[in-house]
Amino acid sequence: MATNTQEQQSQAGRHQEVGHKSLLQSDALYQYILETSVYPREPEPMKELRELTAKHPWNLMTTSADEGQFLNMLLKLINAKNTMEIGVYTGYSLLATALALPDDGKILAMDINRENYELGLPVIQKAGVAHKIDFKEGPAMPALDQLVEDEKNHGSFDFVFVDADKDNYINYHKRLIELVKVGGLIGYDNTLWNGSVVAPPDAPLRKYVRYYRDFVLELNKALAADPRIEICMLPVGDGITLCRRVK
Repeated sequence: MATNTQEQQSQAGRHQEVGHKSLLQSDALYQYILETSVYPREPEPMKELRELTAKHPWNLMTTSADEGQFLNMLLKLINAKNTMEIGVYTGYSLLATALALPDDGKILAMDINRENYELGLPVIQKAGVAHKIDFKEGPAMPALDQLVEDEKNHGSFDFVFVDADKDNYINYHKRLIELVKVGGLIGYDNTLWNGSVVAPPDAPLRKYVRYYRDFVLELNKALAADPRIEICMLPVGDGITLCRRVK
């Protein structure tokens, strides 16, 4: 009986964390990572924004706390200064980036919804990093095309993070590979897509998961075959693929 009760409690507590996209089979292990490594070292502004985002009806769109920590450290390791983010939502990953960049660092941030960005903006401003962010509302593709047209932008970005419309990831990649410098990184989020990339064709999937799965599979195949990059797919959050431009 005790075992059944513990199992019921475990099931009741599954996926309660905002932004929980962990592919770990054990939720207890994921909680251990959060409570041992992530939350004790989470900057106060990021904690505030995470808790604010938790109240938003679309909170599952946010970057998970462990992925935010990963991005923050990665940017410091590569000494990034000029970065881009496609898909901002309330700005949790954007804040993680801004906190990692030097004071004169820059982030070109693009999203179709300014309202969501402005929800988190007061927290970003209070953290003293809003001056690093150039936010542009609207589809990213026209903005990327404009950047590519000007050769001075080629190879000018140290890091790009993409967490937006999965059906455009391939199109983004065709442009971003020109804009990121040799040795720079592009990070594509959700490349394991709720684990659906290995689901059988008849698996019961949510409609949006099924719709975007083929686009994610196409991206993963294309990245693996692209000789201009080295890649590393990590099971952090919902899967993030890092692409290092080598030529």
